Amino acid sequence: MFRLLNNCARTNKSSIYYEPLKRRQFTSSTTGTHVDVNSNSNQASANYCFDLVRQHDYENYLCALLMTEKPRRSTFGIRALNVEVSKIASVVSDDKIGTMRLKFWYDAIESIFSPKASKIPDHPVIKEIHLAITSHNLNKMYLMRLIKCRERPPNRLFVTTKELEQYAEESVSSMYYLLAKILKSESLDVDHALSHLGKAQGITNMLRAQSRVDRSKGVCIPQEIMLKHGVSQERILRNKIDDKGVQDCVFDVASAANSHLEKARKLSSKVPSNIKQLLLPAVAIDRYLERLRKCDFHLTHQQLARRDSLLPVMYYWNYLRKNY
Repeated sequence: MFRLLNNCARTNKSSIYYEPLKRRQFTSSTTGTHVDVNSNSNQASANYCFDLVRQHDYENYLCALLMTEKPRRSTFGIRALNVEVSKIASVVSDDKIGTMRLKFWYDAIESIFSPKASKIPDHPVIKEIHLAITSHNLNKMYLMRLIKCRERPPNRLFVTTKELEQYAEESVSSMYYLLAKILKSESLDVDHALSHLGKAQGITNMLRAQSRVDRSKGVCIPQEIMLKHGVSQERILRNKIDDKGVQDCVFDVASAANSHLEKARKLSSKVPSNIKQLLLPAVAIDRYLERLRKCDFHLTHQQLARRDSLLPVMYYWNYLRKNY
């Protein structure tokens, strides 16, 4: 099992992803344009998104490899869009430049849905998003929310835990709602499960990123939690191994993530079988939070910096058992 999944991970044109497709066209209900999924340019766009997710979102890349064939390509397109907008804050030093880059993605999505649009930007991710929209009639609101939430300045503190959870909902759960649409499942139970999963993953991602941020990017610990434990932002950034107050702050945030993870798992029995594959990231979230606990909630512990070598096996095992 380990060898199978790792072989897929090392090959940027894995047969699991790039299985032969019958030549066909999709007609956009919004633009009326045709998209040939077998054209060389579209295949290059698919390759680009595949590699982008593999390089920048490895854990979700492994999950996408295990998805069934038909929704897999659109899944990589959606996750590639998320990678593009999420990495802007880390590669630009000027907020104005970051805003301009986000506007490019915002305008690109607008152009796809505009009935007067004659063409879309010549960008591989936009081409794949266009194909996903025309193939699965994706919701414009969630695509826009995925981009708009990134307008939040990276150095702005979260005031409350609820505000942190709302950001995780917008930045991660929105993506899961789109993936559920691709899998043709819409129900309150599915939305609730994916909402909690997105919040758990979003909060966990921010904790994991905290150990790599510089002082200009601020901290992910809400102000109400820092006040509760009498901890300053400076102490969070220093993150000394013997600082009990900082560990207590991290514990509270990790507990919020774990609470949402447990709620998502409790709802899994009400989720249709074909949608349960979307809950697979719960395995990685659980394993990271457990490692964080064993490291006494010290975010920069060397054990947390190492890649979880058993994760591919755990993904595949849980995938076979449909147990997330």
